[in-house]
Amino acid sequence: MPPLKDIATQIRRDIVRMVHGAASGHPGGSLGCTDYFTALFFKVMQHNPQFNMNATNEDVFVLSNGHISPVYYSTLARSGYFDIKELSTFRKLNSRLQGHPATHEHLPGIRIASGSLGQGMSVAIGAALTKKLNGEKNVVYSLHGDGELDEGQNWEAIMFAAHHKVDNLISTVDWNGQQIDGPTKKVMNLLDLGAKFDAFGWEVIRLETGNDVEAVVAALEKAKTFIGKGKPIVILMTTAMGSGVDFMQGSHEWHGIAPNDEQLQKALAQLPETLGDY
Repeated sequence: MPPLKDIATQIRRDIVRMVHGAASGHPGGSLGCTDYFTALFFKVMQHNPQFNMNATNEDVFVLSNGHISPVYYSTLARSGYFDIKELSTFRKLNSRLQGHPATHEHLPGIRIASGSLGQGMSVAIGAALTKKLNGEKNVVYSLHGDGELDEGQNWEAIMFAAHHKVDNLISTVDWNGQQIDGPTKKVMNLLDLGAKFDAFGWEVIRLETGNDVEAVVAALEKAKTFIGKGKPIVILMTTAMGSGVDFMQGSHEWHGIAPNDEQLQKALAQLPETLGDY
């Protein structure tokens, strides 16, 4: 397998090409979470690209902030779920790769529709409890945006998970400090997220370098050591929105707009082709 950094670079390249090709999409959060997806799918998670919806005897991943579909689709294709050539159909009519992932298109790897924010935590908890009921030792992983935590349903689910000792769940919050309307501190200040999750009864792991793929692997492996110990686990992962493309990095303005032709070339110049373009 190629080095994780090379895989992450190619996925970032896919992201900007997909969003440019569709003239719409969400590059900022996708680029910011690329190292997480690379670490999870290519190193940490036990999963089978010969897709089975029930995920029997394998780990499960739930993407809650479904608008970062470009990174999800690229990761699935690059890890063998479907042909990478299909990435060229992103957001096109009749494509299986719609702007928000949905099960209606029967795309391998997609188990829930995740367009409406705030619901992924509940789904992940349900999957984790199902694993327990079935006597499976596998792990459920979930990813959430920090702005998405404005949704109250999350906090009901977070309480529920601790109360019911859902200790086969590793949730990660992409803590980039940005949401569609601006910085999270201005839109709805999250204050001390670690203290919140701790007060709610979760095991809290802080990752300050969420755009270092090896550091993400280490954080996920550390999280796995708490499996079965009575608490759900959360990784608070600090990332930069738009990571890997200098003019996109750190700005909420690239949450949901596509690069033009000139911007695409500028971005691709920073992301060398490592695995071959689709």
